[in-house]
Amino acid sequence: MEKTDKKIFCTLFFSLTATITGVGIVVPLLPVYAHDLGASGFYIALIFSSFSLSRSFFLPYFGRQSDKKGRKPFIVIGLLGYTIISLAFIFSKNVETLIVIRFVQGIASAMIMPVTQAYVGDITSAGKEGFSMGLFNISVFFGLSIGPLAGGVISDTFNLDAAFGCMGIFAFAAFVLSFLLLPPARLERGVIQAKPPADWGLLLKDTKILGLLIFRFAYTGCIGIIWSFLPVFAGTRFSFSSSTIGILIMLSVFISGLMQTPMGYIADRFNRRIMVISGGLVTGYGILRLGWAEGFWDMFIADVLFGLGGGISMPAIMAIAVTEGSKNDAMGSVMGLMTLGHSLGMLIGALSAGLIMDFFDLRQAFFLGSGMMVLGVVLFAFQFRHSMVEQKRLITYGFSKKE
Repeated sequence: MEKTDKKIFCTLFFSLTATITGVGIVVPLLPVYAHDLGASGFYIALIFSSFSLSRSFFLPYFGRQSDKKGRKPFIVIGLLGYTIISLAFIFSKNVETLIVIRFVQGIASAMIMPVTQAYVGDITSAGKEGFSMGLFNISVFFGLSIGPLAGGVISDTFNLDAAFGCMGIFAFAAFVLSFLLLPPARLERGVIQAKPPADWGLLLKDTKILGLLIFRFAYTGCIGIIWSFLPVFAGTRFSFSSSTIGILIMLSVFISGLMQTPMGYIADRFNRRIMVISGGLVTGYGILRLGWAEGFWDMFIADVLFGLGGGISMPAIMAIAVTEGSKNDAMGSVMGLMTLGHSLGMLIGALSAGLIMDFFDLRQAFFLGSGMMVLGVVLFAFQFRHSMVEQKRLITYGFSKKE
């Protein structure tokens, strides 16, 4: 990686870390806050799902546009939007306002996550996709692990408005960092090469990209269930404090974060498909154990397993995505589709768990998540089996297809 690329990588890394940490501070507190305002399970799910819904609509658009116009404008505008939206939370005093704010926040998020990942993919050398994306993923997992713990402590020590304020400060710091240190869009590698990205139809017909999309959907569906309703489950069933709930939310993310770089290194030297499948099965077992939990230590062990599964599978998933984005000259579009799977998973996971909370036992939501994850693993394996059959057919007839 060249000196300029290292500067870009570090800027994106610290900007995303600051942003995700700010979000992590608030997200575990929102379900309890909404519950205190009288929200039902369905309305709690809407608070989380509105974010995913708006992001799902705009992800493909912003990812595609960043392939054409450059990454920096979308990153900077998205971070500034996050700053303004963070402050709006302070003035929200009812459930309806929270839903609207989260909807707008989803639009800003659609400009940040896939575009920063695409930017990292642009500057990643061939054969080092796993290590590079694993290292970059630390920014996400570190922010999401430190944020919930900090949010619980801030809420217990001060109040929820202080947590919202911290989210705004972190987002503004990321905005300043990206605005000053990222090079102008006209100097970005993708803009200089000026290659037209592959058509949407071609991308969606790619069995590998479809397999990635399915797995990401299932994995983040489980995360949507955990983030939306683990705080309510732990608070109502076991009367855990905000700090304790923050620890539980943090734990799985922290473990996954620790594994990103070593697993990314392994993903460049080992079968990535096997890593995804094995990690997905461990993840499914982890969320299954949450449904069986009878106290803190049961939830602790389940979170550790969930974190291990994500740590094994995510670097391999992102490495495959970078390879596919580079192959199709559509890094932003592919990352947009990956994050679309993420958003739809959060949306369906949270809504399903909300309905289960209102009509059944909340524990059943964790069993649903486990089934969703196992099905995602099976469908991922099927899509990649189809891809491998096609690979062998092309080789037989004298063609080659780079993996």
